[in-house]
Amino acid sequence: MVALVLAVAVTALTAHTWVNARYWLRRPADGPVGVNETVAVLLPLRDEADRVTPCLRALLAQQGVSDLRIVVLDDGSTDGTAGVVRAVVGDDPRVTLHTGVTPPPGWLGKPYACHQLAGHAGPDATVYAFVDADVVLTPYAVAAAVTELRAARATLLSAYPRILVRTVGDRLVQPLLQWLWLTFLPLRAMERSPRPSLAAAGGQFLLVDRAGYERAGGHAAVADRVLEDIELARAVKRAGGRIALADGSRLAACRMYETWPQLRDGYTKSLWATFGHPGAAATVVAALLLLYTAPPLLAVTALAAGSPPAAGLALTGYAVGVAGRVVAARATGGRAWPDALAHPGSVVVLGWLTLRSYHLRKRRRLSWRGRPVS
Repeated sequence: MVALVLAVAVTALTAHTWVNARYWLRRPADGPVGVNETVAVLLPLRDEADRVTPCLRALLAQQGVSDLRIVVLDDGSTDGTAGVVRAVVGDDPRVTLHTGVTPPPGWLGKPYACHQLAGHAGPDATVYAFVDADVVLTPYAVAAAVTELRAARATLLSAYPRILVRTVGDRLVQPLLQWLWLTFLPLRAMERSPRPSLAAAGGQFLLVDRAGYERAGGHAAVADRVLEDIELARAVKRAGGRIALADGSRLAACRMYETWPQLRDGYTKSLWATFGHPGAAATVVAALLLLYTAPPLLAVTALAAGSPPAAGLALTGYAVGVAGRVVAARATGGRAWPDALAHPGSVVVLGWLTLRSYHLRKRRRLSWRGRPVS
């Protein structure tokens, strides 16, 4: 009976993943497109000397935007990031490089860097495109994303890039980003609903209408938020704006973390903020473990007990869960096989990272790139 209930529940969730991926997920065109607006690409950098070059070269190669400005902020780097920027951009008049200042009390580092960048964008920019240093854009990415922002009649558009995975840790954890929001987030309702709680966004490649950004209070409205991207989307909704998610896998690629310690610490610093109250985190993690980790365990137990029908139902639940991962991967440019077969293990790792996040936050030991985050 338990195996049947789990199989039905997982099937319903996988069906929702498919509907989101097939019908509701926006996909900006990746071909030539033109934009007659002033667009400011805003690039915050902190100790990115070893990986900012591909990002900068891709920004310099952007096409289709009649007036493109690239504003770079060196946010207290100690590894020569500013020198790398100067060497790559040369005397390109589209680029300005600014030196950031230490965040004042009440501000976290990333929101304050973005706040400073917006202040340097110039009075003529109508769209801000926030880009992280680990993102590499295709030549028409900015133009295509701005076009989609306007087509969606949105204030904020989050175009999730294709996540590049290489290590075992990458392959276990990173695909969960897109899988989670495709499986559990009602995309169409999120776009239509004015409720701030029904919002999602990723800061890696995020576009926002300048007027709407200012109405929402900009990054000053999310000054102390670890998940400043999601909180900015909520602030936009509170100010009466609309938000939209898009598959940006044909526009951008991102290698978020180079090593397992970086990945582990990157998720650890923010998972507590994702769930909020520890009770909510415990409920969500328990549900995920029950739905996606219990079926293969039940199958083994049922086979050992001599109950092939129960084992078959449990294996069905496992297989449908794997199918959900495959659907999400194919919809977002991710790697489907054989990684999806390890989906139960991915959920276990997510649970451990969540526990670690709350544990370190309780001990006030959460930090990122030398700055405290809680």
